[in-house]
Amino acid sequence: MLYDTATGNRQIVDRDPKDCRKLRIGFVLLEKFTLNAFSGFIEAVRLAADQGGRSRQIHCGWEIMGPQAVTASCGLRVTPTSPLADPAAFDYIALCGGNSYLAPQPDFVDGYLEAAHAARVPLIGLCTGTFNIAAAGLMEGYVACVHWNVVDAFHERFPAIKAVTDRIFIDAGQRVTCAGSSGASDLALHLIARHCGHERAKQSIRHMMLQDIRPSTLPQAHFYSEIASVKDVRVRRAVHFMEQALNDPPSIAALAERMGTSQRQLERLFLAALRETPASYFRKMRLRYGAWMLTHTLDRIAHIAVDSGFADAAHFSREFKALYGLTPRQYRNAHLSA
Repeated sequence: MLYDTATGNRQIVDRDPKDCRKLRIGFVLLEKFTLNAFSGFIEAVRLAADQGGRSRQIHCGWEIMGPQAVTASCGLRVTPTSPLADPAAFDYIALCGGNSYLAPQPDFVDGYLEAAHAARVPLIGLCTGTFNIAAAGLMEGYVACVHWNVVDAFHERFPAIKAVTDRIFIDAGQRVTCAGSSGASDLALHLIARHCGHERAKQSIRHMMLQDIRPSTLPQAHFYSEIASVKDVRVRRAVHFMEQALNDPPSIAALAERMGTSQRQLERLFLAALRETPASYFRKMRLRYGAWMLTHTLDRIAHIAVDSGFADAAHFSREFKALYGLTPRQYRNAHLSA
């Protein structure tokens, strides 16, 4: 059964009673979609569907749908396996977004999502696919989980919809939103466990060499302090750029130039918005990243120091103790024993 994007006509067909697939997902890939989020999700489903990674759609089923081939943000060209099928054939419709979240809504999207909504099929916003669900007017009354790197753009475009970055996905029943990246695998495993049982999810976990399913409430690993109340776009852009340059921090002068302002002006803006200088804020952000690495990895402290943008372990340790009151080793040991 196919969905006619021109007329909106669709035929609801009952599932074959002999079909034992307990989870079926229709993927809709949008131009410049992020491959990491899509592949992590579909690979978890594929590995749960059959024994030994043989890829037969026995316990789970999927289609990659769309009116034409699309190109991922990395340049990989993907041809859908099917035109847009009747949404009622699936347990979920997953919209896979990426770097095109500021582009106009593709012509077919609104009608197809509205058809899924009418058929009571839950919608998944994967990575920036949540932007498209919101643009179709189908996120009202729901909280959106979005990636920290695009939350400002989401707030600006959809001010009436609450968006959060304090978790990796939100399952609200009819709307499931995911920040993307590696969190997409956790969302897929969550759905596999619900529909197919924990043993199927564990099968995927073993194949993917993961330790377990991370809970939806796991906060996204970003290291700036809360800036939701900061209105100056230059400060917000500077903070987001700092996040992406933790291991190779630019000078404040170079940062100011990138923001289109002078170093003195950027310092005034930070003092007004955050009550500290850009240098102080950036140093604390890098130390928060180092603290996260200490408690989430077994990396050597010297490696963490360099990865946090410090010249060496001694410099990192001095700055770390000044902020946290403990050396990096003491901090790690205290958290491991907690």
